[in-house]
Amino acid sequence: MITISIDPIIFSIGHFHIRWYSLIVITAIFVGVWLTAREVARKGFKKDDIYDGALWVVVSGILGARLFHVADHWSDMFAANPIRALYVWEGGLAIWGGVAGGLLAVAALARRRKWKLPRLLDATAPGLVLAQAVGRTACIITGDAMGRPTTGPLGFAYTSPNAMVPQLGVYYTPMPVYEIIANLGIFAVIWQLRKRNWPDGLLFLVYLSLYSVERFFLAFTSSYQIMAFGLTQSQIVALIALAVAMPLIAVTRARTRRPRVAPAR
Repeated sequence: MITISIDPIIFSIGHFHIRWYSLIVITAIFVGVWLTAREVARKGFKKDDIYDGALWVVVSGILGARLFHVADHWSDMFAANPIRALYVWEGGLAIWGGVAGGLLAVAALARRRKWKLPRLLDATAPGLVLAQAVGRTACIITGDAMGRPTTGPLGFAYTSPNAMVPQLGVYYTPMPVYEIIANLGIFAVIWQLRKRNWPDGLLFLVYLSLYSVERFFLAFTSSYQIMAFGLTQSQIVALIALAVAMPLIAVTRARTRRPRVAPAR
């Protein structure tokens, strides 16, 4: 059992706060963009073009992440004070919303630049999941996204009044730690699979499937609100993503295995 006494606020100037959450999320974004730029160059895209479009992808991802989080916690956190939904720096970004928002921006960028979207998505997969792993460390410091109270064998308790846990001094399941480990595992798999001569889009679909399975099962340790059918928002989105990805994987694999018929002479 571990007690965390780190103040989520690094320093303050009046009402302006510099938080560990913001610093770590920015670091995660830079890591993701850097690795994606490296991968897109390997797949025939120009790095400069990707850097030019990265800002729109990041902004869209943050907006999507915030919208998903606000929707999930509207009744208990934002209904009484809706303006608080704009306080992104305090923490509270839903990863699925970030994936959805970023994906929409990537699709729009690919259409505008006339790029092959499946190939571009493959290039984003390693950087995306690595950024997710880095970004989750912010939750460890802030107490955001912790799981249910636990008596062991591993739990995190917080002493800083600025921590985002429901109650100070109570040990909670460290779901962000488990997610970091799972994300690093997915990254290791994706990093190796990217070397294979697969059809465009398949690598991203594998990432999406693995991440969906991870999020579905980890959510059972979370304290997220139940939305429907006894499942959380994260689990419902994970099932939808999995239901989309798995048939697409099967179709893509079937197309590559289909023998070519020699033309008649």
